[in-house]
Amino acid sequence: MSAVTRHLLPGGERAATQLCELGVRRGGALLVHASMRAAGGGAGDMAHALRRALGPAGTLVVPSFTPENSDTSRAYLDRVRGLSEEAAAAVRARMPAFDPAVSPAPTMGALAEVVRLAPDARRSSHPQTSFAGLGPAAVRLLTGHRPDCHLGEDSPLARLYEADAQVLLLGTGFDRCSAFHLAEYRRPAPPRRLYRCVMASGEGRRWWEYEDVALDDSDFAGLGEDFVRARPGAVSSGPVGAASGRLFRLRAAVDFAVGWLEERRAAGC
Repeated sequence: MSAVTRHLLPGGERAATQLCELGVRRGGALLVHASMRAAGGGAGDMAHALRRALGPAGTLVVPSFTPENSDTSRAYLDRVRGLSEEAAAAVRARMPAFDPAVSPAPTMGALAEVVRLAPDARRSSHPQTSFAGLGPAAVRLLTGHRPDCHLGEDSPLARLYEADAQVLLLGTGFDRCSAFHLAEYRRPAPPRRLYRCVMASGEGRRWWEYEDVALDDSDFAGLGEDFVRARPGAVSSGPVGAASGRLFRLRAAVDFAVGWLEERRAAGC
């Protein structure tokens, strides 16, 4: 029996109750960023608790991002800093090619991996910023993720916005809130940059370069704090396992972030 479908332990039972008390909407869509180190317990039990709170008609979505296959990612640049050109080329040659069916997402945490590996999970096809999901709306939410659109109108974030999904930050801060990236695309003329990554294909490995919005999460923590202050009652807080959970509507957060980013970034704040 899989970790997601096995019987809940008592801690998982408590977590399901806490999620309901926090306000997780039964039958809705829920995007979760979680630190199981903070929450405690098993990731499989937490995934089951989330699905129990959502009910059979609800859909659980997690980020399954893969910066490990890109030589323009922050992770790669940090890794090769100080290396010789030959050593950096060797690191690049060993990069795993993205395959949505099998590529792990080690930096996204244990809960994301449990969801991604579940037998009935779906995953979007973007080679850098894919999402995985479980539930009846997973196909609709994750299909059509264009490979040259990380987190914009042709990504699952836009479909979650349309579905009036909720976001749960579990043991993590607003600096990890991927939903804010959708607001970057909705600013007038957002800055753009080149990205490059390696993908699996019928002929083996192939490198692909594309242009997209320049993603920047450096001010998301401050953005989230201002969202909480400016929208009293928009964010519900409470314990889930050993961690603090924050729950809010994705649509409200993105709408607030569009104006905030335009004002702050235009002013250079």
